[in-house]
Amino acid sequence: MSHAPVVVTGVGCTSALGTTVDATWAAACAGRRGIAELRLFPTASHRTSIAASVELAEPTPAERGWARAERFAMVAAREATAGIAANALRTRRAGIFFGSSTGALFEGERLLAELLARRQPSVRPIAAIQNDGPGTSIARALGVRGPVVTFSTACTSANVALGAALDALRSGEVEVAIAGGADELCEITYAGFNSLRACDPQPSRPFRASRAGLSMGEGAGVLLLETLAHAEARGARVLAELAGAGRSCDAHHVSAPAPDGSGAAAAIRQALGDAGAWAEQVTFVNAHGTGTPHNDDAESKAMAAVFGARSAQLPLTSTKSLVGHLLGAAGGIEAVLTTLSIVHRLLPPTAGDEPIDAALGLDVVTGSARALPEHNLGLSTNLAFGGNNAVVLLRSWR
Repeated sequence: MSHAPVVVTGVGCTSALGTTVDATWAAACAGRRGIAELRLFPTASHRTSIAASVELAEPTPAERGWARAERFAMVAAREATAGIAANALRTRRAGIFFGSSTGALFEGERLLAELLARRQPSVRPIAAIQNDGPGTSIARALGVRGPVVTFSTACTSANVALGAALDALRSGEVEVAIAGGADELCEITYAGFNSLRACDPQPSRPFRASRAGLSMGEGAGVLLLETLAHAEARGARVLAELAGAGRSCDAHHVSAPAPDGSGAAAAIRQALGDAGAWAEQVTFVNAHGTGTPHNDDAESKAMAAVFGARSAQLPLTSTKSLVGHLLGAAGGIEAVLTTLSIVHRLLPPTAGDEPIDAALGLDVVTGSARALPEHNLGLSTNLAFGGNNAVVLLRSWR
């Protein structure tokens, strides 16, 4: 089935590498990691002590009382929408499709600790601390009156949100969509991943033979999406096309991926079909690439299943090695970086100096950014607990 094109006309992000797209992109292309000692909360009782945390400026009066995830989302959303008139968003023909896994759980932890200590709470009442906080905060701030939907499907949340925005734009439900995700670090999630022994005490080393786990992160990534007709009518610059999306479930295990990568392969094939594209047309991959032994192995099998022998020559990177694993926001910031790879024809490297695991059979970009061809079809994958898989395809625009 052919669809009217849905295009990307703005991007915004907040990451441990910087609170603007330009800062994050420059650091990513240089292979600089944002992973360092974590000071947001005490880590002495945990197995690891590092993460990719975001340094935010002091909140404005309007932002006081906002959760960190809400502030991440607003910084990214304002950057992504800087080139569109405010009245184009203050309508029921504009919508917000957002992903979040932890919501404002850091503030919830603080509130509970203060209440237990019988201190005056320094954060908002618990009723305001919920997963849809980032998306609804953007709606209130920008006056968006169309559908505002939050998806919480663990680490695929933002990619699921991007797929939903794509569907809404194609169907005519909206003409403009703000889509992506935001998440913040919190001690409950940090403790959970550490208890699973999923975190590496050193900065994450995806696809390395010595890989030992992920590095958690926080931040936001946002795309401004429009129907082509809407973008052309206002003379917008098109950065890329959101060409397709795919979703699947392994139905295998609560936290481990299906070892053969079949669920991830199914989601990739669905996205290719949705985009009307062939596997041979994909020019690079921004992989899930968490650095856990099982995830990287399963993802390599999915690549081999879809791309065959070509998976050994298909440039692949893991930007999680640079900005950390943003959980429900991972797909958002990775879609931003995938879009920038298309615009600049450059693929950031996977951080780390150790040898690549040859058994994976992948062409992992390391050392320095790699040049891409003039026309690109980029695949961005995210795989989550419960075997939940969601991928998106972004394509060069004409």
